Amino acid sequence: MEVAQGMHMKGGDGEESYANNSIIFQGNVISSTKLIREEAITSLYSSTLPRSLAIADLGCSCGPNTLSVVSEVIHVVENLCKKLNHSSPEYKIYLNDLAGNDFNSVFRSLDSFKEKLRDETKTEIDRCYFFGVPGSFYGRVFPDRSLHFVHSSYSVHWLSKVPEGIENSKGAIYINETSPSNVIKAYYEQFERDFSVFIKCRAEEIVEGGRMVLSILGRRGDDPFSKESCDLLDLLATALNHMVLKGLIEEDKVNTFNIPNYYPSRSEVKSSILEEGSFAINHVEFSEVDLNNSGESLHDSGYNVAQTIRAVFEPLMVSHFGEAIIDDVFQRYHEIVVDQMSREKMQTVYFTISLTRKAQ
Repeated sequence: MEVAQGMHMKGGDGEESYANNSIIFQGNVISSTKLIREEAITSLYSSTLPRSLAIADLGCSCGPNTLSVVSEVIHVVENLCKKLNHSSPEYKIYLNDLAGNDFNSVFRSLDSFKEKLRDETKTEIDRCYFFGVPGSFYGRVFPDRSLHFVHSSYSVHWLSKVPEGIENSKGAIYINETSPSNVIKAYYEQFERDFSVFIKCRAEEIVEGGRMVLSILGRRGDDPFSKESCDLLDLLATALNHMVLKGLIEEDKVNTFNIPNYYPSRSEVKSSILEEGSFAINHVEFSEVDLNNSGESLHDSGYNVAQTIRAVFEPLMVSHFGEAIIDDVFQRYHEIVVDQMSREKMQTVYFTISLTRKAQ
């Protein structure tokens, strides 16, 4: 299964776009992890006082979340500058994602973003430069020792490719309770390879004393098919298999469709970081996103979840199944999610890990 062309969020600003459906999961995670990033950037700036500050957001995607962390970091630094009576540093902002990302929509928003930033900080911030950096973060993206602060949210659970040797994963699109042991092993080993490369590359790109904050969709325990991480994809597989039974999709098409994600445990992430050895782990914090929004009806909560999953996975599904089935799949998925919500609480779990680049 070729996935490279579909490994990006749905662009544009339409009803099903990622820009309009990235608040429930991604936006809430960015909001709830604000204090961890503030601590990291405060510690970094106060201890180094760089005249030029290089910030990278890996897996930046598009929409309202893309520049929110950048804005937050600049606010923190500007407040520190006022307290310390220092002039503002030069800001170099690097926005990284795969080449299929809708960078154009991000670039179109920069003028209004800068104007809003000047109004909020009451400073000119005239030396604030933005760069789009297309490419996989499972490889080198930046020059040696060029970054001070790296952030990535809801991105590192994406694998570089679908694991090999999982042809016997029938009717599932990710790990579930019926998955053969070789499928579980293949997913974990692909994650281990990818994440080890990720850490090694960032170690080469971040300056000594630089900071990195990662928010990763994952799981609390060691069970690889924990409902808290697999449930939403299992329900999407249910929708696809319903369509197989109706004769609307070929069974082989579903059997050969696998999501290139892996939702790791904290111990799996920590072991890769400690084995590489270049980073000190400052802080790890678990949180959850409750999908049964108490302020909405079940129908609306389910619709919002379905729209979010569609915005994330539609490009991948279109590249495999074609466009004709997409509306039908997600209408069924919406109904299945609502039914599940009526019977039990649904949530996703993520953890945020704050790291410091050690001195060599």
